Amino acid sequence: MVEKEIERRMCDMIRKRGGLTYKFITLESGVPDRIVILPSGVVWFVELKSQKGRLSKIQRHQLARLEKQKANVRVVYGIDEVLKFVEEIFSETP
Repeated sequence: MVEKEIERRMCDMIRKRGGLTYKFITLESGVPDRIVILPSGVVWFVELKSQKGRLSKIQRHQLARLEKQKANVRVVYGIDEVLKFVEEIFSETP
């Protein structure tokens, strides 16, 4: 499955559970694909990849910058990991 389809499916799952997703568009390269906001207010920065996708050097750098700020960051590979990720973040929501 291509990244665009994985992204669409993840967004649909999150919206059906009452969350919000925004496409992260910026002038800086390498920022995560999506911002996910849960009904509890918890925010995640999500980089989506196909099952065999790889992070570029600038993507690794940007993710490390977010992690340094204590942001919730996740790289998700393929639809199976999307399903696990969505289950995980919504099960942790109070």
